[in-house]
Amino acid sequence: MTPLTEIGECLISTKRRDYLFRPSFAAMARIGSPEEIVRAFYDINHDSVTPLLSRAYEAYGSIPAWLIEHVNKPQFAVKAISAAISVIQACCEDDCSELTGELVPSRSRTGALVWRSGSLSFEKILLVAQSLITHGVIGKAKTRQLQRNEGKEASTEFFAIEYINSARTHFGMTREEAERLTMTEFTMLINSKYPPEKGFTRDEYDAVMDEDDRKWQEMIDKQVR
Repeated sequence: MTPLTEIGECLISTKRRDYLFRPSFAAMARIGSPEEIVRAFYDINHDSVTPLLSRAYEAYGSIPAWLIEHVNKPQFAVKAISAAISVIQACCEDDCSELTGELVPSRSRTGALVWRSGSLSFEKILLVAQSLITHGVIGKAKTRQLQRNEGKEASTEFFAIEYINSARTHFGMTREEAERLTMTEFTMLINSKYPPEKGFTRDEYDAVMDEDDRKWQEMIDKQVR
C-alpha cells in the first residue's frame, strides 16, 4: 500500500500488518453527527496535555520522562484521547485498536475511564488524529472558502453529505467516488475547475450551489416517479 500523503492518507506499520488511513468524507461521517465531528476537531486540537508538554520543553530543553509517564493517563486528556481514537478508527477500514488501544471502564473508580494503550503513544495518537481530521474537515490546499456560510461565523456543524453531493454534481462522480474524497483532495479539484485567479466570488458560488440544488431535485423527482 502506498498512501497519497498529499491528500491526507497515511500508513502505519507494525510487525503484524500495515494500516492505511484515509480521512475521506465517508470517514468523517463515521465519527458521528455533524456536531460531533466539530466537537472531535475541537477536543483533539485543544487538549490540556500539549500546552503542558510545550512549556516543559521550553523550560528543560526536553520533555522529562517522568512528565510523559504522568500525563500519559486519560484523566489528563480524556476528551482528546477519546476523540483521537474515534477519528483514527473512522479513517481505517480495519480494526486498528492494536495501534490506538482503547478506553475501558475503571475497576477502581465508578464512571471513570482507563486508557489501555496500544503500540502508539498518546502524543503520536494525537498527532495522527490532528492530521487526519484537518485533511478531512478543513483541508490543506489553498483556495477560497467553499461553504454556504462564507463570511459568517464558524459553523458548529460539518455536513459531509453536502460536500459529497457537491462533488457528484461538479465532477460527475459516483456516490462511492465522492465519499472517498478528502477535503484536501476536494479543494484541489475545486482549484482546478475554479482557479483562484479567475475570482470565484460568493455570487458565483451561490449560482453554482443553486444549480446543484436544481440537479439534485431533478434526480429526487425521477427516483420518486
